[in-house]
Amino acid sequence: MRISFFEEFPTPENIGKLDLVKWKTKLYVASPGFAAFQRLQEQLRSRGNILETIYWPVLKKKEGYWISPFSQRKALHRIFHELEKQVVPVMLDLELPTTRHPSLFCTEFLHFSANKKMISEFINLYYGEIYLAEYHPLDTTRKKKLEWVGLHYPHPKVKVVKMFYHSLHPFTDHFLREQWESGRLELGQKYIPALGTIAPGIHGTEPLLSLEQLKQDLIIAREQKIKEIIIFRLGGLTKEYARLLARFAD
Repeated sequence: MRISFFEEFPTPENIGKLDLVKWKTKLYVASPGFAAFQRLQEQLRSRGNILETIYWPVLKKKEGYWISPFSQRKALHRIFHELEKQVVPVMLDLELPTTRHPSLFCTEFLHFSANKKMISEFINLYYGEIYLAEYHPLDTTRKKKLEWVGLHYPHPKVKVVKMFYHSLHPFTDHFLREQWESGRLELGQKYIPALGTIAPGIHGTEPLLSLEQLKQDLIIAREQKIKEIIIFRLGGLTKEYARLLARFAD
């Protein structure tokens, strides 16, 4: 099983946690723009344990931070314009600006359809590999709601990252098995669960996942023949977490 990492804050200290990773990994790294991502990507080339670095564009807080039809229109245009002639792997973190800048629900309402179309066209036309990070529910009704609000874009070429942060939600083992089996049967290797959190994210208040719970989540992922999981996030890696993850990494 491929054990990959998100890194929302790619500081030297957080990136330095790669020293604890004794297996080949992928890094999904947040960046406010493509030029900054390229500089970090160049710095990471000397690390022999990095298989691939995926560009995770994030917006300014006032622009919505995450990608959605309620993000500021000019910010979406800027991010997508930078990528027009690129082929680097990209992950769009599809979340609503509920906590970052909720006033965007009002100011961007008139642009909702146009913004949704812009996101969809980028996904359809981009030459490189695309990952879409989405809220976790997979049932048909919920999926349609997410699609309607512009947080789910069915497309045969995309890889779908579903966030199953057990430290934030009281998932049962049965729920995880059911969800992951369904996702794997539908999308195969294009279905990627994300686990965590082992460090706070942008909110700063996310509780940490215990070693025991992470171990149980990994056991279920292996049972369900999941090919890749992503840990949120690299900066929280400790020797204890690293030893556990190494037991499950290919």
